[in-house]
Amino acid sequence: MSNRRVVVTGMGAVTPLGNDVPAYWNGLKAGKNGIDFITRFDTADLKAKLAAEVKDFDPKVYMDAKMVRQTDLYQRYALAAAAQAVQDAGIEGAIDPMRLGVYFGSGIGGFETFCNEHNTLLTRGASRVSPFFITKMISNMGAGNIAIRVKAMGPCMDITTACATGTNAIGEAMRAIRHGYADAIIAGGVDAVLHPLSMAGFINCQALTDSTDPDTASIPFDKRRNGFVMGEGSGALVLEEYEHAKARGAKIYAEVAGYGSTCDAYHVTAPDSEAKASGKAIADAVAETGFKGDPGEIYINAHGTSTPLNDKTETKAIKNAFGDDAYKLHISSTKSMTGHLLGAAGAIEAIAAILALREGIIPPTIGYKEADPECDLNYTPNTALETELSLALSTSLGFGGHNACLAFTKV
Repeated sequence: MSNRRVVVTGMGAVTPLGNDVPAYWNGLKAGKNGIDFITRFDTADLKAKLAAEVKDFDPKVYMDAKMVRQTDLYQRYALAAAAQAVQDAGIEGAIDPMRLGVYFGSGIGGFETFCNEHNTLLTRGASRVSPFFITKMISNMGAGNIAIRVKAMGPCMDITTACATGTNAIGEAMRAIRHGYADAIIAGGVDAVLHPLSMAGFINCQALTDSTDPDTASIPFDKRRNGFVMGEGSGALVLEEYEHAKARGAKIYAEVAGYGSTCDAYHVTAPDSEAKASGKAIADAVAETGFKGDPGEIYINAHGTSTPLNDKTETKAIKNAFGDDAYKLHISSTKSMTGHLLGAAGAIEAIAAILALREGIIPPTIGYKEADPECDLNYTPNTALETELSLALSTSLGFGGHNACLAFTKV
């Protein structure tokens, strides 16, 4: 069954640019900046003052008040994105529950719950810790709650590979369908860790920018970059076996035609400057598609975190994968608008890559002004570009050395 084709039939998103796919995509095309000063808590003691917050999110659109109380924010985001994707796909009731799976990852899980309940333990005692503490905190409950909601009784798992989580979840879901373990899988990623403790941790490991200007805070591939901006949200895709989708008359966005996954095996946070493994992940994804076309019709939604090491290493990885053709590619980092959604990044960026391919519009890298000699490719600065595309890639690089790349083609 390894030759089964896998397509995308539904998408959902909760992002700093909007709480559904149309709002998110329209924001990207317009170069809208979702980054601003943090409103959730006092940042007086923090060097980082900015974040890309999800705004105006109402969980009661997707669940009742009881469910809201019994879930962490990350689970609410996951359930919302998944509900959108399932509705978009029209898959509910159109598939054997035993053949429907969920591969949904979170990089960190219920961080806010963990912090709040620890504070309860210290201030009010062990007996006052919530009976829902564990189920709100553990990172598999995004996937578990989605499966419960839609009665997905096939394979269900949480994949956690730091910032590559969403990409790996989608890629592994594709393989599971390709090899016959399911006919459809709800796949994606989620994180919601805007909290003083997580901010302090990322600040002290020198990952976050200390910029106080929202317009120059997340500037991937720009010489002035000095760290990423924390974001939050969730992205979900319904992946489906092609013949199954075709038989039920499903709308098809794109084919998941390639996937690469490697590890630097080098350092817990720093990428390997040689970019051998990250380049191989990209090359493997492209090779699996069998693409032999014009490199000028390829778009890469880059990981592009706006950190000094990531962006120059990713540039080298792209060159390692494409050689001189790297200069012909269209590349952009939508983190310039959304910040870094950690485990959700790969999922919402896969959506951006799919819609870029489908509409022939490359979202820009906003805030780009100063070229870096070590980042010398075409990053689509500041303004969206209309052009014909045949292949779209989405790359992710995570702490721990995790590298992943998805490749999408038209059907």
